[in-house]
Amino acid sequence: MPSVKRDVDSPAKKQANTLLKCRSLAPFLSLSLIFGCVIFNAAPCVAQDLQTAYQQAASTSPVIAQARAQLDADSAGKPLARAALLPHVNGGASGGMNTAYVTGFGAQPISTGYHSDVFSVSLTETIFDGQAFTALEQSDSRIQASEAALTYARQVVALQVTQAYFGVLQAQANQRVTQQQMDLLETIDKQTEASLQVGTGDIISVQEVQAQLDAAKADLITANNAVTIAKNQLERLTHRPVRTLKDVSTLQAMGPQPDTLEPWVSIALKNQPLLQQAKATLKVSEQQVQFAKRERWPTLTLSGIGQHAVGTLIPPLAVNQVGASLNLSIPIYEGGSTGAEIRQAKALSEASRASMANIQDEITLDTQTAFHDLQDSVAQFQATHQAVTSAKVSLDGTRKGYEIGSRSIIDLLTATTNYASAQRNYYLALYTQLVDRTQLKAAAGVLTPLDIQALNDLLYSGPAK
Repeated sequence: MPSVKRDVDSPAKKQANTLLKCRSLAPFLSLSLIFGCVIFNAAPCVAQDLQTAYQQAASTSPVIAQARAQLDADSAGKPLARAALLPHVNGGASGGMNTAYVTGFGAQPISTGYHSDVFSVSLTETIFDGQAFTALEQSDSRIQASEAALTYARQVVALQVTQAYFGVLQAQANQRVTQQQMDLLETIDKQTEASLQVGTGDIISVQEVQAQLDAAKADLITANNAVTIAKNQLERLTHRPVRTLKDVSTLQAMGPQPDTLEPWVSIALKNQPLLQQAKATLKVSEQQVQFAKRERWPTLTLSGIGQHAVGTLIPPLAVNQVGASLNLSIPIYEGGSTGAEIRQAKALSEASRASMANIQDEITLDTQTAFHDLQDSVAQFQATHQAVTSAKVSLDGTRKGYEIGSRSIIDLLTATTNYASAQRNYYLALYTQLVDRTQLKAAAGVLTPLDIQALNDLLYSGPAK
């Protein structure tokens, strides 16, 4: 693969020099200096890789944290729903002072004050409650939806980190190409200036080179800004400063495996967590219709109470009471709320069904698109690889032709621009190939940390070759 010469003062070159210095002085470094390098990150000596970036993003992602918290909340909802079917025990106690004025027991009325205490324990057990059973089933469906949402959030973060990581590498590659182009134009500019001074050149050639050089300087500013923006995007995901990134060493272009579309669509419709979440959400809405209908059902409960009361109007009197009852409640008319709740639940269920169908269509389209994009990326990678080689040969030949006078300055500038363009296209195809591999796995819902590790194994400490 084509290699790109780094500028001597580029940040990546400085990082490489730092690495060499760290290795050569390692036996003589003091303990405090080592700790300073590790803790304060003043001069990082180890390049960051994709696996590290993914782990940082996964551990700090607010999207994953939100999905995990929602799963915890829905998991706690199951014992809450089950509690409606379990016994409820309540205790009560009261004590107070009373004043009584009693007539009818004799010639003189009785006026007295007395203290009273009451202690009670009650037990309520649900024997039959249709809505409580439905609520318990709903809690299971909500947990399934939250588990799928958490899986989807992890896959989204993995895809975003991959896109951001290779986005930084692509921006840095464009930066190197632009710097190289500007260096080459500066060399040509010096040659045309020297030719003009000795009388063999012309002012038009000098001005043409100057115009190209000014444009390259503007492009370099744009490229530098693009690197900064790309790093900011990666930092937003990892919540860590971006250090020197490991780049791709060699790459064998790889298309979809299997290389037919139908299995990928089937895998997506079976494994895509976003669709699994939509199915579980639909199930919750269907169960809500059942929940609303069961509001008309009777409920049957068993109640028991034990009570001890002392300190009545007649001081020696104490009452100990134990009782039990079977309670049947039958809703007859609730002001029309039951019918309205049923209609509302049915409408929401239809909305969930339509949403699931839409998600299914989107997943199918996304999988088809990702499949064809990965196929195209193989052809683009191979074509741009060959184009770089051809452009380099053309540039070298044009440059020699210009030196002997058989080619014009316009020819040389055109060859220089074509070579830089071919390099940019190559790096775009290179990193697109890697991202598209991840994109297809994500569209099918089967993206795992093992896929991130597989990409990470292609990296090494240096620019792409």
